[in-house]
Amino acid sequence: MIKSKNFEDVLNIAREKNKKLYEICELLEADTSEISTEEVRDRVKIILDAMKDAIEKGLKSKEKSMSGMCGDDCAKLLERYKSGHSLFSETYQKVLTYSLATIEQNLRMGKIVACPTAGSCGVIPAVLLSYEKCFGVTEDECVKALLIVAGIGAVIAENASIAGAAGGCQAEIGSASAMAAAGLAYMQGADSEGCANALALALKSMLGLTCDPVCGLVEVPCIKRNVSGAVNAITAAQMTMAGIKSVIPADEVIDSMRRIGNDMPVCLKETGEGGLAITPTAKVYKQKLNNIDN
Repeated sequence: MIKSKNFEDVLNIAREKNKKLYEICELLEADTSEISTEEVRDRVKIILDAMKDAIEKGLKSKEKSMSGMCGDDCAKLLERYKSGHSLFSETYQKVLTYSLATIEQNLRMGKIVACPTAGSCGVIPAVLLSYEKCFGVTEDECVKALLIVAGIGAVIAENASIAGAAGGCQAEIGSASAMAAAGLAYMQGADSEGCANALALALKSMLGLTCDPVCGLVEVPCIKRNVSGAVNAITAAQMTMAGIKSVIPADEVIDSMRRIGNDMPVCLKETGEGGLAITPTAKVYKQKLNNIDN
């Protein structure tokens, strides 16, 4: 059985066995789930298809959430792009709309992949599948990237947290952004150390992010943060591919997130008792929702 405690362990195993990072992540998942590597691949393909389906449905819908706070932001971005006034390239535009399409499907109670959580479900699909769409990446390469993404998520969950209630939004959007950055770096040709570097660069930029959902819903500010997390992941991957190194290694960044999460006040960890959740506008929306419920 292959065992690892942190990401450096994973890298060392890859070096010792002379295997690619995705192969080690695949073996780790097979050992953990007690299934074959072929079954792991099959499961990842199902996940990939579910991500694509969520994006496709989200791009077509303008349905608002029950709170009325969100639901049509993806449509607005699509219209902006079609107008010819957008500053963004086709790839960048897909990243923005794919992230919104996915997370808006979540608020509509549609089928999404919690990667690593439902509240951060738009980051990884947006980054990886926009790149796949625009650069003709094969399904096999997407599967390999998702294996790396999953392996990193497992390491973060083991050594820190992926739950907003435990570590703030840095644990959800931050982790998703780091996972996506590593996956994208792989798709662009980075080696194992490059993937670790992209992870570190992305997660560093998300440290300290609070979880302060308005009305206790996974809508505000969660939805827009998915977009920010996706953009941050792309930035980290591009810096990595340019040869820019993170001074602080991946495991130390992950441990820093754990310590910051522990130090974070409870009111800023998904309780809805701090941050944006107690602004005057948030209180107005909360009162409206209470009136609807009553």
